[in-house]
Amino acid sequence: MFKLKAPATLVFGAALSFLSLVGCNQAAPDNREVDAKALKELDAQWSKTAGSKDLDATLAFYTDDAMVLPGDAPVAGTRQMIREVWAPMLALNASVSWQVNDAEVARSGDVGYARGVYQLVMKDAAGVPATEQGKFLEVWKKQPDGKWKCAIDSFSADAPPPLAPAKK
Repeated sequence: MFKLKAPATLVFGAALSFLSLVGCNQAAPDNREVDAKALKELDAQWSKTAGSKDLDATLAFYTDDAMVLPGDAPVAGTRQMIREVWAPMLALNASVSWQVNDAEVARSGDVGYARGVYQLVMKDAAGVPATEQGKFLEVWKKQPDGKWKCAIDSFSADAPPPLAPAKK
């Protein structure tokens, strides 16, 4: 009977190739719960930052190509337009805050969403406050550096804006 002996390096190489293929076919660990918690914490930090009225720091939570979809207003699809949406909410006569009720991350771990409620209080020239309560939905993307940033931010009031008093 004729026997072939394989060199040790060939056997080792074949075994290593097999193990690497098996390893590549294994599913990535499910980190959705950890990532969802991270999104909630990050969103709470974002609300706190907005409460400090720091416009640049507030805008830093967005991706470079983010879009903001405010209720009763056009889509803000550029950094300048997003700045114009936020500036009145961070003015001295206003305060904004929000709370995440739910966050979820895709199995892939690169995209997630957060939804919740917000409150915006703005004072008129006489100092009389008007309160708007509403809901929001944010889409977050994990960046190449591993950090989460908001790519789409949509919010709208729970009630229509109050009618202006009729002029006499």
